[in-house]
Amino acid sequence: MFNQLEILSDEQSEKLYTIRRYIKSLDSVCIAYSGGVDSTLVASLAFEQLGDEAVAITGISPALANTLREEARSQAKWIGVKHLEIKTSELDQTSYSDNPKDRCFACKKELHKHTTYLSKKLNYKNVLDGVNLDDLKDYRPGIQAAKKAGVISPLAIFEFSKQDIRDISRALGFPWWDKPAQPCLASRFPYGHEITSERLKMVEKAEEYLKEGGLSVVRVRCQGSTARIEIPKNKLEYFFKKYNFSDLVRYFSSLGFNCTSLDLEGLISGKLNR
Repeated sequence: MFNQLEILSDEQSEKLYTIRRYIKSLDSVCIAYSGGVDSTLVASLAFEQLGDEAVAITGISPALANTLREEARSQAKWIGVKHLEIKTSELDQTSYSDNPKDRCFACKKELHKHTTYLSKKLNYKNVLDGVNLDDLKDYRPGIQAAKKAGVISPLAIFEFSKQDIRDISRALGFPWWDKPAQPCLASRFPYGHEITSERLKMVEKAEEYLKEGGLSVVRVRCQGSTARIEIPKNKLEYFFKKYNFSDLVRYFSSLGFNCTSLDLEGLISGKLNR
């Protein structure tokens, strides 16, 4: 069992106790594991309670940045949980690549086609994901796809908020407890704008460039051939001091962007859902 290194509130302690007992009762599980703080907590508790009867599964496609793939591998190794990677083909489906408003439904449908198949093939009884209470309050059509596939969301069942997940991850000594949220690269495209592997790579490389300059949280929104950079408002001054704009524009141009701009409103998660 992971040792608790910090004190939690009574409510959080009760949630942690309850989810541990619940996962233990499932006997064997596959976890849809992205490497984010949420699914990593589920994978960690599943390994803690079930050992080899838990396996983490990561869907691999051009929409997953390579840095996040490496982080998922590293975290799974740190935990000790078995980790499998599967190739998903959502880009081959117009219900995804045309980028309709329910694109995430097509993505999760494709992912869980594989997770449920593997769970049956490998004789694991259940599939879990990292959906939590706060996710249920947002526009997340992928949640419906997961429900249709019979996926269980223990964090949502026991009303774990995002703050609960970070607090508990920190208390259990997980070094990634404060890892920034990193939605898939497809979330950088407004609905109706086509998603291709080439355009995803443009966005990935643009964000890597900015992160190498010291920005840990950044989004490069892609609208046509225009790149719109979003960073937290409190990092605007740093941005103006750190980056040479001529070099930045030149690099973005080499990726295929004809125009590069900075969103003065700052980074707002889910902004394109407006």
